[in-house]
Amino acid sequence: MEKVTFGNMALQITSEADAYEYMETLRWPNGEVVCPHCGVLGSHYYLNPDNGVSRTTTRGKQSQRRVWKCKDCRKQFSVTTGTIFHGSKVSLRIWLFVFFEMCANKNGIAAREIARKYDVAPKTAWFMTQRIREAMANDSSGKLTGNIVMDETYIGGKPENWHANDPRRAKRGFTTARKTAAIALISEETGEIRTKAVTNVTGTVIQKMVRENVLPAQTTLHSDSAPLYRTISKEMAGHHVVNHNAGQYVTELSSGTNKAENFFSQLKRSIDGTHHSVSKEHMQRYLSEFAFRHGSHELSDTERMMRLMGQVPGRRLSYRPLTN
Repeated sequence: MEKVTFGNMALQITSEADAYEYMETLRWPNGEVVCPHCGVLGSHYYLNPDNGVSRTTTRGKQSQRRVWKCKDCRKQFSVTTGTIFHGSKVSLRIWLFVFFEMCANKNGIAAREIARKYDVAPKTAWFMTQRIREAMANDSSGKLTGNIVMDETYIGGKPENWHANDPRRAKRGFTTARKTAAIALISEETGEIRTKAVTNVTGTVIQKMVRENVLPAQTTLHSDSAPLYRTISKEMAGHHVVNHNAGQYVTELSSGTNKAENFFSQLKRSIDGTHHSVSKEHMQRYLSEFAFRHGSHELSDTERMMRLMGQVPGRRLSYRPLTN
């Protein structure tokens, strides 16, 4: 596929029919259409509208949606069926532009900016970005091996900026009381990132995170000297530690936690500058978004968009459960 830029997308996608054709080239790059209902490959045919342009919907409106029919299960479908785009009333043309921007913008893009640029309601823009973040989430069931870098952080405002009368200032541990804890686990070989937002970082949480994502007996863990890692280190093939308190950041055996700290640094700057604030309830999806882009930083925008388009099937997300 040719290089994707916002400019050539705008030139190629001038109507809804163009948007459907463009998305078909992204989801089915070899022209092999896949039925989302039964999974059969290529055994389908396009239903051409009577007037050659649009078809009448059940509500009597005209739609340029491109519809296919499976020769196997006999069901109709389009390129958006069963994906994060399914059932959306937003123009697919707008969806594709927002999709590209979220893949290409290193610091992300705010929902308010999308609402302003594409003339949609702010809550519609926010819902669109959350659906795309849902597709960005890593759902790989495979476990990592090799060299793994692990670190934790707290995301939130500085305690000195809290209200002077906040009663939690006097409590022990007040510096993290309003913050969201996050853990990052990064493969040095592949660059893949697994992230998780948690209530608090404890040794038990660390153990669970490691066991869910790696094969301990085949993995060497690289971390700082926090006591959180002592128990799980006994299960690992190796454990290399850097002591930050002593000014140590790399050793002869380990590059330390720099990879994880680089990821957290980018994440925090972007949240502060682009989104300004992220609630604890939705932090996991923002972690998934930045992990997806950071983990695919060696890919071009075109390749990253193609990869994400391969993750959109089966990722339905409704507005009511999201807001509840």
